[in-house]
Amino acid sequence: MSSETADTREPNGAAQGREDRDTEAVSRFVERFASEMTEAGMQRMASRVFAALLADDDASMTSAELALALQISPAAVSGAINYLTQVSMVGRERDPGSRRDRYRLHNEIWYTTFASRDRVLTRWENTLRDGARTLGEHTPAGARIAETAAFFEFMQSELGAMMDRWEEHRKTLDLPTAEGSRDA
Repeated sequence: MSSETADTREPNGAAQGREDRDTEAVSRFVERFASEMTEAGMQRMASRVFAALLADDDASMTSAELALALQISPAAVSGAINYLTQVSMVGRERDPGSRRDRYRLHNEIWYTTFASRDRVLTRWENTLRDGARTLGEHTPAGARIAETAAFFEFMQSELGAMMDRWEEHRKTLDLPTAEGSRDA
């Protein structure tokens, strides 16, 4: 989806693989996945930008590349990027010798995203426990908030264990890499 040349950004063979792609099919995938993420609660433009970066071979595009690929305004790209950086799904970096920002998905994006949710769950749990004490844990509102805090505590412990299991499971997978070889 980006327009850089093979010798500046891509591993051997990536440019050829990109040329063989049906760009309309790629665009439909981006829009379909963005729609799924929007239905799950993510902002629409952020979903589209995230899906475009996910579908880019090096998971990295400039604002101009994103605007062109998604047929959206630079302001829409900026708003989406601000949201995605705030929730730690995208990083911002500078092209060497340029003032142009490049937006990149973090490595292991799903692991990183869910791991960062662990910190959010901790903050929510602490705030909810304070709220339950403030309202009185034996009042209807206090009991509801205490149960919510207990749910987040449970989710946090399960999420940590699940992330550990994922790391072990990932080692057993024969996943393709960007160069077309398999992970060991």
